[in-house]
Amino acid sequence: MINRRNFATTLAATGSLLAVGTARAQGAAPKEGKDYNALSKPAPTDAPQGQIEVVEFFWYSCPHCNAFEPRLEAWVKTLPKDVAFRRAPVSFRSDFEPQQRLYYVLEALGLIDTLHAKVFYAIHVERKDLRTKDAIANWIATQNVDKAKFLQTYDSFTVASKVRRASQLQDAYQVEGVPSMGVGGRFYTDGQLTGSMERVLQTTEYLVAELRKGR
Repeated sequence: MINRRNFATTLAATGSLLAVGTARAQGAAPKEGKDYNALSKPAPTDAPQGQIEVVEFFWYSCPHCNAFEPRLEAWVKTLPKDVAFRRAPVSFRSDFEPQQRLYYVLEALGLIDTLHAKVFYAIHVERKDLRTKDAIANWIATQNVDKAKFLQTYDSFTVASKVRRASQLQDAYQVEGVPSMGVGGRFYTDGQLTGSMERVLQTTEYLVAELRKGR
């Protein structure tokens, strides 16, 4: 997990929180303050009425987000119909914004399904430096995407608004690191709290169930 408070130290660390096993008992019910935090002020949600929103906070350059992505993708496919899932790219620093914009351009152009995983692959396997607007645009052009259209969307008011809202949502959930999850505008959990990303998914499922019960 990339922790926003100790960013440089955490990024350099080689340990992973993706292990299925953890020192904490996997069968025990998640506990507030240990496995998740309850927000003192509700965060905004975009889910339709009657649905529970789950948000994954991520950063394309985060190695833990990259490792978590296949497991998350498989998990999302199992979610019940009353759960609305979405992603929110974080911005712990100003130089994160180009990758925030990249995500929302892919979303606007309908390219999440085809290129979201490829961005992770380009950065973490092919070792491409996609931290700037120009570098991202040049890479996009190799993916059969019109570069001019990409740049037009990248600089659009719509994408700028989504970037601003993502940063506001990050603050509303008091995101401490990535990857992490926000649930129903009410709860936050991450691998630092739970001890593993598998436990994060279990905790998320528990919190969804609690919200269903009217908690």
